[in-house]
Amino acid sequence: MGGVGVRPTRGQLYAEAGIEHFWRVEMDGSDDRPVVHVHERDQVTGVYELTGVHRARLRLTVPFGIDIDLTEIDRL
Repeated sequence: MGGVGVRPTRGQLYAEAGIEHFWRVEMDGSDDRPVVHVHERDQVTGVYELTGVHRARLRLTVPFGIDIDLTEIDRL
């Protein structure tokens, strides 16, 4: 995990813990809506790959089925 004094990233910590998928959610400045960045750990390299950026709708089948209208999130 890096040299002395090098702080590991969350992605490195998640990968070392065996977490296969993670999402990073940010608020988009233009309309203050959530943007979801979906990452999946590559089985060969162990490095996370960005598999999608979702702005209006988050629809996934992996690691589980989910369908969320991100434009309506503040009304839930």
